[in-house]
Amino acid sequence: MSVGLIALLDDIAALAKVAAASLDDIAGQAAKAGAKAAGVVIDDAAVTPRYVTGFSAARELPIIGKIALGSVKNKLLILLPAALILSLVAPQAITPLLMIGGLYLCYEGVEKVYALVLPHAAHAHESALETTSLDAKSVEDEKVAGAIKTDFILSAEIMAITLAAVPSGSMFTQALILAVVGLGITVLVYGGVALIVKADDLGLMLARVRTASAVGAFWRTIGKGLVTGMPYFLKVLGIVGTAAMIWVGGGIIVHGLESYGLGRLAHLIHDAGEATAHAIPALASVLSWIVEAAGAGIVGIVAGLIAIPVAGYIVSPIWQYLKSLLPRRRKEALADGKK
Repeated sequence: MSVGLIALLDDIAALAKVAAASLDDIAGQAAKAGAKAAGVVIDDAAVTPRYVTGFSAARELPIIGKIALGSVKNKLLILLPAALILSLVAPQAITPLLMIGGLYLCYEGVEKVYALVLPHAAHAHESALETTSLDAKSVEDEKVAGAIKTDFILSAEIMAITLAAVPSGSMFTQALILAVVGLGITVLVYGGVALIVKADDLGLMLARVRTASAVGAFWRTIGKGLVTGMPYFLKVLGIVGTAAMIWVGGGIIVHGLESYGLGRLAHLIHDAGEATAHAIPALASVLSWIVEAAGAGIVGIVAGLIAIPVAGYIVSPIWQYLKSLLPRRRKEALADGKK
């Protein structure tokens, strides 16, 4: 009896070791996959703060919370199962879907530049695409919806990079790694965004410290610096976010074309980066990255410039027509109900 119990305990201990090793392996793979998606994570963090600018301080964290919740739903309820199903059933569909998402990012980014350069024309373009909200709640809802829509594209790229970085194995292991990376990145991005947008409130609190000591003077100086500097920092971050959308979108398109055998553009960008790196060896890696990012950005700008008139003259009329069908169907349903 005692020998059997000892054997059972040995088996349980062996199973526990295997389980622990599996968890360590999953954690390690998730960390590696998350590191490969770091570029898109930075873009996500840079893009998000612009969606809370212009709102009262009391609404900033609730808005970030709504966007974060939408991001979790995007990753876990839609993209995770979709990525696993597509990788099994139609892996060839992943690349064109990502390219469509990249084109949307280019459109969003170039539209911001368009609004800065030609504000009147951009306002007319936006009015043609959507109705203007009059009340604060509608504006907030539209901002949140726009942020979640952009997050969906960035999250799709993150999940695709993660799936590509995960070695082939059981579907359960792949799903668990995708879930760990998705949740970890969401906490990292939106936790950081929350700290960024509330930094001015922290600065105001520090600036009001009444302690007469040198420590109090130090904290007051830090607080005043935060209050003064955060508006400029958010503007810079908005510029970085817009540039990041164009750069990431262009990069997705370039890599997508390369996967279809149209790699001349990707090779041209890569060769330009290599040539710059060889010209200044001391800054080789930095300059190579800058040149390649700039090349992807140029592709993103061209794609966005093409997408804006397409959205205005083709997508918008179709969208307006589809929306016009909804009230008509509701009226018909109500009329049938009264009969």
